[in-house]
Amino acid sequence: MEWIKKGSNQKIPIKSWCKDVEDGAMLQAINLSNHPVLFKHVALMPDCHQGYGMPIGGVIACNHAIIPNAVGVDIGCGMSAIKTDFFSSSITVENIKKIIGLVRESIPVGFDHNKEDQQWDGFDNIPDIPIVRQELSSAKKQLGTLGGGNHFIEIQKGDDGFIWLMVHSGSRNFGYKIAKEYHEKALTLCNKWYSNIPDKELAFLPIETQEAKEYFECMQYALKFAAKNRNIIMDKFMSAVKKVLACDFVNSEINIHHNYAVWENHFGNNVIIHRKGSTSAKIGEKGIIPGSMGTSSYIVEGLGNPESFNSCSHGAGRIMGRSEASRRLTQKECDKAMNGIVYSRWGQDRKGNPDFGEAPQAYKNIEDVISSELDLIKPLVKLQPLGVIKG
Repeated sequence: MEWIKKGSNQKIPIKSWCKDVEDGAMLQAINLSNHPVLFKHVALMPDCHQGYGMPIGGVIACNHAIIPNAVGVDIGCGMSAIKTDFFSSSITVENIKKIIGLVRESIPVGFDHNKEDQQWDGFDNIPDIPIVRQELSSAKKQLGTLGGGNHFIEIQKGDDGFIWLMVHSGSRNFGYKIAKEYHEKALTLCNKWYSNIPDKELAFLPIETQEAKEYFECMQYALKFAAKNRNIIMDKFMSAVKKVLACDFVNSEINIHHNYAVWENHFGNNVIIHRKGSTSAKIGEKGIIPGSMGTSSYIVEGLGNPESFNSCSHGAGRIMGRSEASRRLTQKECDKAMNGIVYSRWGQDRKGNPDFGEAPQAYKNIEDVISSELDLIKPLVKLQPLGVIKG
């Protein structure tokens, strides 16, 4: 179902697949609807929640301009998944624990990096742009690492009867530094030109400017880095699984972004689509919509709905921030939500307090999210987590 919200204080409409948009996210959507470079309407996916400048779970089209904060700070963050030929009914808890142990031995997580530079032919062809060259040395040790926050490696059982593997990671520090650099450049230019932007967090770069051309080139490089990062993690994950289950893999890896901008044609116009916490869902396109570490995820197929700019949600979406979740939730209820799933103990924040920021209760109900976008996607396989690695 589609919900449409339109007010007299908006230049363009807001079309929402989210039943209950939080106040902060709606204010951001209204700001976007009054932005001078936006085209047609603002689309909010059912996982929508407040972000920096633009809601996470939002999609916009821009006329010949790019908004760094409408891409986000983790450029190229995304998902990968692959199906095994191993029957889910045959896997044991011991199998899962062995796989998780092997994965942790081979893939750095959280703040850990590789001790040695990693090899990738993409390092031989980097953009000749200062911010990329500045971050290159550390990026060589970050390639093939998971990161922290909501990034994960999961063993899943599908309702098709088979074991699936799933990875969520991004461009590591590369994306953050590029986003920060070019948001500041965009802000400087908007101040210089007295641009009528409704929120400074939505500073933009006209595509004809040198700054926009640099950002686009840096972003494209970060997307390649992020896709390769997931590919390396998945290869090591697959290797660990094969050692324990002696299985094979029966489909090609799905590897998609959900923080990026790209030229596309919509409603007869060539525009720059920004998907921030949103996934492309063109007709027949395979996608991944994860829940939380304790709830279902879905392999889906796009329906190519033009009203969403051929997009869908990127996950369940938050209902609590990390700090709020840690304040409100107890370890007992968080442990209960993870019953039957192999996972590490809950982490700690910088003050040493329990961190429940990734507990299932901090996220929206994935079933509600999926049911709200059945005009955007067709669910293909429902997955249940069996073992989870978080940073």
